[in-house]
Amino acid sequence: MGTTRCGVRDWAIAGGVAVTLVVAGLAGHPGDPGRTAVGYAMLVVGGLALAARRRASVAVLVGTGVCAVGCQAVGFDVPAVAFLFAVYAAVRAGHRTATVVAAVTVLVALPLVTLGPPQELALGAALARARGVLELAWLVAAGAAGEALRQAERRADEAERTREETARRRADEERLHIARELHDSLTHQISVIKVQAEVAVHLARKRGEEVPEALLAIRTAGREATRELRATLEVLRDDGARVPRGLDHVPELVRRARAAGLDTTLTIGGHRHDVPAAVGRTAYRIVQESLTNVTRHATATTASVRIDYRPDALAIQVDDDGAIPAGVPTPGVGLLGMRERVAALGGRLRVGPRGDGGFTVHAELPTGGTP
Repeated sequence: MGTTRCGVRDWAIAGGVAVTLVVAGLAGHPGDPGRTAVGYAMLVVGGLALAARRRASVAVLVGTGVCAVGCQAVGFDVPAVAFLFAVYAAVRAGHRTATVVAAVTVLVALPLVTLGPPQELALGAALARARGVLELAWLVAAGAAGEALRQAERRADEAERTREETARRRADEERLHIARELHDSLTHQISVIKVQAEVAVHLARKRGEEVPEALLAIRTAGREATRELRATLEVLRDDGARVPRGLDHVPELVRRARAAGLDTTLTIGGHRHDVPAAVGRTAYRIVQESLTNVTRHATATTASVRIDYRPDALAIQVDDDGAIPAGVPTPGVGLLGMRERVAALGGRLRVGPRGDGGFTVHAELPTGGTP
């Protein structure tokens, strides 16, 4: 939309300059036989060429200069307004050397083309006529205006880059602060849980006792939590790091759910193909959070995980046969995290009870690109 508005404004300015030049040509010398169709054509072309001054400022500079000299050659005593606009645009675009060369060339050419035979036009009259067409002061003013605006735009760009760098630096500092807090508090607690579970399993086996499934599940969860926390800390400390969890690790989630006593199945549908890393991580988190909710909150005995590869999307569905107890709030932090992840990828998420009983989580993640 902004580009369209700029194009319309450029054409409006070019059309206005062309009309002004033609009117000035008509009003200049009514009886001058030198005013021909070629002269009017050069006035129109010189004015309309300004519509392209943003895209090809040097070409427009040369074209308007040629038109200005050509108009003088055929007897059109019209100010070179189009050339002044072109000088301004070229200097604003940073082509100072080309502008100086073009301006000097036009200044030299104008008095030469107005020179006729000695008996018709003296050199002094020709120079006066050239000065009337293109005053050096106007030329300098146009260049100075273009340079001033170019410098202002450059300073604005530098200020914007400075703001972006400051915001990025603050974000990095905040990430490091969160990483330190997690390492100092949560890492220690999880390590204690993992170590205690390992010791309990070791002692039970040493005494020849059967290790409870719940204790094995705690040990496995402690190990996994330690790996996940370590990976998360790496991401927080290095924004370019990637959490090493994706679609290839979903079977591991299913095996852990089975070990915890939940009869879980995994089905892969469609033609498997590579998906963006962000999509794979989000799919893993959806399955992880869904199975965690089933084992913690639902009175379920079975669960099914289905992943469908589609040409432009990845569909994930997790179903169970349980029910949400009355005392457990449904819209928890885990569900909010899933919604945020899916929304960040431009996907869709549906969570709720099934018609035939149980609970379902269904997500569709676009794989054509991440918005």
